[in-house]
Amino acid sequence: MQTVIEKVMSTRAPSASILIRIVVGAVFLSEGIQKFIIPDARGVGRFESIGLPSPEILANFVGAVEIISGSLLMVGLLTRLAAISLIIIMITAIITTKIPILLGHSYWGLNLRDLSSYGFWSMAHASRTDFAMLFGSLYLLIVGSGTISLDYIIKGRTAKPSRKR
Repeated sequence: MQTVIEKVMSTRAPSASILIRIVVGAVFLSEGIQKFIIPDARGVGRFESIGLPSPEILANFVGAVEIISGSLLMVGLLTRLAAISLIIIMITAIITTKIPILLGHSYWGLNLRDLSSYGFWSMAHASRTDFAMLFGSLYLLIVGSGTISLDYIIKGRTAKPSRKR
């Protein structure tokens, strides 16, 4: 019987999953760092302009989670746990920043950005990276890190990647 950590570190993903891990991890790592080095535009100032509560705490927390989880994805360590935290961040980002664009007005105290247009196409454009990161993270949650990862090495190479025959 597998322990919880063995289940978390198991993988059915092919080695090519490293490409998804590197891209998704690098984007989150970069965004997390930017929350600290450009706080007015990407961190506390951005969270405050959206209307999120306690922006000075929340922005730093999210930035730290993005840095840690993005780094974990890149090396393939605890990939599923890292993916869960990033999925939560992306769903929250879509709800707080993209839904107002879709609706064309503020709601639940969340402020609408000043854009040249609103509605479905404006939201689709503004959310393209959000959805790519969300679905990349969902993929990693479902299949794991792949055979080129610390999860695979630590787990003892006992996982078998799925292969089409």
